[in-house]
Amino acid sequence: MALLDLAMQGLSIFGFILFFVLWLMHFMSIIYVRLHLNKKTNDKQPYSKLTGVSLLKPLKGVDPNLINNLETFFELDYPKYEILMCVQDHDDPAVDVCKKLLGKYPNVDARLFIGGKKVGINPKINNLMPGYEVAKYDLVWICDSGIRVKQDTLTDMANQMTENVGLVHGLPYVADRQGFAATLEQVYFGTSHPRMSCLMRKDVLDQAGGLIAFAQYIAEDYFMAKAIGWKFSMATQVAMQNSGSYSIAQFQWAKLRINMLPATICEPISECFVASLIIGWAAHHMFHWDIMVFFMCHCLAWFIADYIQLRGGGAPAFSKLDYAVAWFIRESMTSRSSCQPSGTPTISWRTGQEVLDV
Repeated sequence: MALLDLAMQGLSIFGFILFFVLWLMHFMSIIYVRLHLNKKTNDKQPYSKLTGVSLLKPLKGVDPNLINNLETFFELDYPKYEILMCVQDHDDPAVDVCKKLLGKYPNVDARLFIGGKKVGINPKINNLMPGYEVAKYDLVWICDSGIRVKQDTLTDMANQMTENVGLVHGLPYVADRQGFAATLEQVYFGTSHPRMSCLMRKDVLDQAGGLIAFAQYIAEDYFMAKAIGWKFSMATQVAMQNSGSYSIAQFQWAKLRINMLPATICEPISECFVASLIIGWAAHHMFHWDIMVFFMCHCLAWFIADYIQLRGGGAPAFSKLDYAVAWFIRESMTSRSSCQPSGTPTISWRTGQEVLDV
């Protein structure tokens, strides 16, 4: 009995530690969003002296927003950059989109590479290798096809690249789009999972093995940041995801992270429902509070905190009711996403699939 009491006491202490850690993260996230994101910062470098940037664009397939998204990169207000568009297959319809933009913007330093280079399981790295091998500038910007930018986005990112910074990350967010799946994605990225737009020093990346070193990973951006080792900074502008093809069935971010980072199998304890039960049990054991009452109050507080954080980037385009439904579905999907990978070794990536447990 003494051993059991000691174990329960330990679990209670863990519950209270979990409570303080999670709410500290909530408050830090809210404050960071309010103070840093979408704020105009003073230029740290003269415009004419900004470092040249090689933009690597992995393209596969065409969605309704592709041409508009890609065109925003041709209209960047930046003194010196190149656009290296990479497509795997000659018959990919993305080739025609690229050629159309090359013809429309002849004065932009842009090239198209077709064929890719098989160096690993990551299809995006395979696509990018020909462009990366000829990139001529000191900074490399890897930016997915579903991202759209403002004219000053690259200037903002380059200004964060100070002497001791090796990587500047654009926090993923989702543009306003039609449909409930878009609302679900916006709630996901705008609340507890703001985690694909990265500006890196090419020489530092080369020292880590270059792009080819990360071809064995699907979540290559995480491993790049880990391998670079320098300080990293966050852009004040978010990486605005604006894919034209999306559905609830394609909502698989947790599945991707768990397959590439098995330690995240413990992530459910940091999610609202599971954490609320653990903390509620701890409160019941220590203070004899009603577990279900505490559970409901804690979930409500979490729900409100997430909404405050979401509004930090501006008023959402959806109603409070849509937010409530999307928030509940997202929180309910955690356990399912955590268990799914063990029986599903493949994951859809753009228009194809890749095996993860290689």
